[in-house]
Amino acid sequence: MSLIRDFELRVDSCVVDVPATAQRLISFLALQGPRLVRRSFVSGTLWLDTTEARASASLRSAIWRSPTLDDGPLVLANHTHVWLREDVEVDLHTATVHARELLDLPALDATAIDLGHELMWFSDDILVGWYDDWVTVERERFRQLRLHVLDQCGELLLRAHRYSEAVQVGLLAVSSEPLRESAHRLLVRAHLCEGNLAEALRQYRTYADLLSRELGVRPSGAMDDLISEALAGAATAQWMTAPHRVMPPASA
Repeated sequence: MSLIRDFELRVDSCVVDVPATAQRLISFLALQGPRLVRRSFVSGTLWLDTTEARASASLRSAIWRSPTLDDGPLVLANHTHVWLREDVEVDLHTATVHARELLDLPALDATAIDLGHELMWFSDDILVGWYDDWVTVERERFRQLRLHVLDQCGELLLRAHRYSEAVQVGLLAVSSEPLRESAHRLLVRAHLCEGNLAEALRQYRTYADLLSRELGVRPSGAMDDLISEALAGAATAQWMTAPHRVMPPASA
């Protein structure tokens, strides 16, 4: 089952057609994790703006509309609880476990990072375009987790001198949260490591303009120092390599 980006249910690589009402129920149960959930809590959350009797009826309808797979129903229920069958694999759960592993192992060898794999898990929010309150809360929780993972992956890639991949991670982090300074700082550092001073300056100015326009503040001192040191280093290198340099006379 996919919750990252959008809802999708597959069985043996075949997409299963699921009615919209059942999608909401299945997604809600998936977000609760592998546990039984009280029927009253499910109906009261999914059908908040209706009577208790109508909400209970809507829940029964959603359970009935949920798909039955070859070896049994996807949604199981008794008189008090509702739950998903145990063998359902949810991409959000897999991504969350992988994220915790990355964040809990700061000394992880960067050669173990499969960039395509990481971008697959952490490039999108969950259930994009769904605006229910219960989705919004979980979306923000996962968004914060994946932003920290992107920061961590970018740092590890820089340490491993995998600069072009660090740029890709930085670009994704910036697009995910344009006001997040750690994402911009990662991207600036990656450009500098590649020797692309102009790209680093452009990224810095883009961020500084955005901060000024949106919040009326400047980048942090750490960000300013990063650019100042890069410019100072470039000026020194230019002075040292300039032709026909006239050296000042030695003092007597």
